[in-house]
Amino acid sequence: MSLSEPAGGTPARAGRAERKAARDADPEGAHRDNPMRGRIVSTGDTPASWGNLANLITLARILLAPTFVVLLLVYGPIVDGRVDPLRYLAGAIFVFAIATDFVDGLLARRRNLVTDVGKILDPIADKVLVGGAAVGLSLLGELPWWVTIVILVREVGITVWRFLALRDRVIPAGFLGKVKTWAQAIALAFALIPLWPLLGADWRPANDVVDTVLMAAAVALTVVSGVEYLWNAWRAGRAARSAA
Repeated sequence: MSLSEPAGGTPARAGRAERKAARDADPEGAHRDNPMRGRIVSTGDTPASWGNLANLITLARILLAPTFVVLLLVYGPIVDGRVDPLRYLAGAIFVFAIATDFVDGLLARRRNLVTDVGKILDPIADKVLVGGAAVGLSLLGELPWWVTIVILVREVGITVWRFLALRDRVIPAGFLGKVKTWAQAIALAFALIPLWPLLGADWRPANDVVDTVLMAAAVALTVVSGVEYLWNAWRAGRAARSAA
């Protein structure tokens, strides 16, 4: 410190110290000013950063969607019973991305890294992956477009309606909604990774039966779970109006 410098340091340094003390005293306010500020990995009661590990995993899952869709469309066509290995890579990427769904949620809950942006990104990740797989298969002519349309209408419609009509309350996904997600994932994974080219053409009828049964179950759960969600939302709205 120079002889002419005040004992408390320069005004700029003193200002930084005051701002740091204010942030320490009011972490919630600091987080509102900069949502990227906060905990990234560690557990605790202070606000978590929007860039925490759980949200980064969710974002990575979203970014994997265009990767596997491009691989599927470019290398996906089955020609004379032969499948390009990169189609299987596309299927493996889908399985990895959809299977890690529980990782970001578990990490967020156990380490108290739950954020508003994470609540938005997590369901979007599932819908982007499922929608991308369904559209890709339909473009290849392996999945009827009406199946893809049913899935997209349900997933996109419920998501948009949730943001527009349910901003004042949260309707958690019901049991059927959770089962629906895994039914879609399993059905699409089997469709993306055809086994009969590896086992031989004699296995194609059995492969087709398995694919049809799994996809039929996924479509049925897609519709029923959508109806269940709307019913629960209507009941919650009626209860809120009665309480008011």
